[in-house]
Amino acid sequence: MPTSTPPTRTTPPTRTTPTLRTTPTPRTTPTLRTDPTATRDWTLWTTDARLVVADPRLLDAAAAIVDEVTGAVERAGSRFREDSELSRLGPAPVGGVEVSAMLARLVDAALVAARDTDGDVDPTLGADLVALGYEHGVPSADPAGGAAPAPASLAVAEGVTLAPGPRRAPAWPDVRLDGRVLTVPAGVRLDLGATAKAVAADLAARRVADELGVGVLVSLGGDIATAGPAPAGRSSWGVDVQDLPTDPATTIELAPGHALATSSTQKRRWTSGGRPVHHILDPRWGVPAAPVWRSVTVAAPTCLRANTLSTAAVVRGLGAVAWLTSLAAPARLVDSRGRVVVTGGWPAEVDGGSGS
Repeated sequence: MPTSTPPTRTTPPTRTTPTLRTTPTPRTTPTLRTDPTATRDWTLWTTDARLVVADPRLLDAAAAIVDEVTGAVERAGSRFREDSELSRLGPAPVGGVEVSAMLARLVDAALVAARDTDGDVDPTLGADLVALGYEHGVPSADPAGGAAPAPASLAVAEGVTLAPGPRRAPAWPDVRLDGRVLTVPAGVRLDLGATAKAVAADLAARRVADELGVGVLVSLGGDIATAGPAPAGRSSWGVDVQDLPTDPATTIELAPGHALATSSTQKRRWTSGGRPVHHILDPRWGVPAAPVWRSVTVAAPTCLRANTLSTAAVVRGLGAVAWLTSLAAPARLVDSRGRVVVTGGWPAEVDGGSGS
């Protein structure tokens, strides 16, 4: 069983800090303050998606671009679609196979995230997630038998991950991408979900801004990317930050061209083998990371970077605060008791939690 303090990491610090400001009164729902803009909400990949454009006349055109980008990402890298390119590869990557430009982009992003976090964000955990019952986009019935009940409390000691065996060697360093030729070790099943959604948000926002010349915000299940100018009369995007309705809430102002991502241990939860689990795994053991944090939200220049740091922070548990601080990363961490800790340039909490 690991100790509460993770091994020393060697990730070099990143000092780019987006502008964040709190507004006086936090909201009670995770909405976006967008007036005067146009907004479209829908369900995508079993989660909520939102598109906001600064010019209502361009909403339909922007939505078409977002649909095109997210569709391309899904067809290339979904582990849950049998007809996706990733699924159809099967064991072929063991000997090396040329993949599409989109799949190469998704794999490259996943490997960058792994390198930047010393393997805390690991794209080679597909088999572990399947073994836990997370196979078809939503958690399946408990492998021990019976339908998965409502999520139970993840009552695990802070900083402790319940490990079934000895620490294992990481497989991601053996995943190779030479141009568009992908090589994957035998027995390894890729899962790109930790980063592909963030890549989709970044790509969609950038394309809308470039092709339509409009300020845009794209939110895919809490992974938020912006591009282009802020809405008319504003210098930033107002974003309410709250994971579940009972969690402490705050509202920030996100500078145009920056991104925000939240990783949560409260969502995508089910039972496996009679115990509650969630979808963020500790790669050292292949089991869910200890739920030290209910949620971690990070701001960064790209959604990929924000998601990488928020996911790794959940995995690192108690060590996350010192790590994020060393990176000067603006972050908001809500612990298992609902207490709020902030790092980097994240504004101290006024209401809805105590900032430090």
